[in-house]
Amino acid sequence: MLIRIKRVYEASDVSDGTRILVDRLWPRGLNREKADIHFWARDIAPTDELRKWYNHEPGKWQEFRDRYFSELNANSEAIPEFQRHLRGHVVTLVFSSRELKFNNAVALKEYIGKHLQHDDS
Repeated sequence: MLIRIKRVYEASDVSDGTRILVDRLWPRGLNREKADIHFWARDIAPTDELRKWYNHEPGKWQEFRDRYFSELNANSEAIPEFQRHLRGHVVTLVFSSRELKFNNAVALKEYIGKHLQHDDS
């Protein structure tokens, strides 16, 4: 399985495969049709408290990742549902942040690679 990351404001493409929105809040100014989201994983997104604390400050990136991974590890209800949407050859985690390198989608992709088993069927 290939996991990609893409801003939700970029045009969707067939090559995106399954598009999963990984933000807790719906992206501003974007309607559902244009977003072309297959699954909104809002329960997998960082909590509001963590998101506000982090505020996309690169100096907080390592601690943000650690705290986010702890939240994910404790999120036993949402992980199985999220994992079911990881099936297929291509999955694109979409996010709304302007920050391209230090955002929750990047952290989540790392988490998936280290902690979640995924089935390509």
